[in-house]
Amino acid sequence: MALSKSSVKVPAGVPDSVHGTYTGNFLAITRGSGNLMLFAGDQKVEHLNEDFYGSGIAEDDGDPEHLFRIAAGAEIGAFASQLGLISLYGRDYAAVNYIVKLNSKTPLVGTTLRDPLSRQWVDVDQVMDLKRDAGLSIAGVGYTIYLGSEFETEMLYEAAQIIHRAHRFGLVTVLWIYPRGRAVGNEKDPALIAGACGVAACLGSDFVKVNYPEQEGARPEDIFRPAVRAAGRCGVVCAGGSSTDVRSFLTRLRQQIFVSGARGNATGRNVHQKPLEEAIRMCNAISAITIKGMSVDQAMAVYAGETPLVLEGYGAGVH
Repeated sequence: MALSKSSVKVPAGVPDSVHGTYTGNFLAITRGSGNLMLFAGDQKVEHLNEDFYGSGIAEDDGDPEHLFRIAAGAEIGAFASQLGLISLYGRDYAAVNYIVKLNSKTPLVGTTLRDPLSRQWVDVDQVMDLKRDAGLSIAGVGYTIYLGSEFETEMLYEAAQIIHRAHRFGLVTVLWIYPRGRAVGNEKDPALIAGACGVAACLGSDFVKVNYPEQEGARPEDIFRPAVRAAGRCGVVCAGGSSTDVRSFLTRLRQQIFVSGARGNATGRNVHQKPLEEAIRMCNAISAITIKGMSVDQAMAVYAGETPLVLEGYGAGVH
């Protein structure tokens, strides 16, 4: 069921003067559904070139523009990437809804060597400069926190300041929160994932991206419910994870949303490692479930190209 403008819960930190901006951005990136289909394109830093070249990866994926071609050609909610990459390609893909990732780090320094720390590269005001100067549909900002790191206080502080400032401009916020560090025994422990979702709510974020929990002998869709409850009004979206076969991916996605109560997904490798035309169909299949609530079989028909997907209603965010 489509959301109306009046049904969007606007955070109290959003000034009255930009309620319309926030509502427009929220409806744009959720395509009027309240659920977020986030195409994640921040891995060129997070995973370096490992996810973009090699066996089983389409040659298309070696070119950064492949990400933008997918985002422009598919029915998605928003495309998340770093400000610099958006600056390089954004004018050619101005109709895409963007979430600007404000921090990132490479995987070269492992957790066994040093607890993770990812500081912001740019601030919200610089994001707004690009939005105004280039006329791009930048609808929100994102930030990663490594909960449990000895440096978590620094990242929590930066996240709080970013969310406050972003809401002053009517931008939507997305946190990536991963329990990670030498003090963390199991990054996918259900209680830790639920705790991370609660932290996102305390920071006032609109959405939080977390890993799907794992526990021996338990169904993930069942042990994920406490995390969704812990987040409250902060919408929980699940990381897409490593590449897997399409039906298994879509089945898991539908369970996350319609069994556990998640409000979307954030998918990278399972989309961009495919050739362009297939990647677009994969995005559309994901949106068929996330936005339209279709069954796995219906989404598979979209992926196969047998059923077209056109999302009605809200498109671009507020320029």
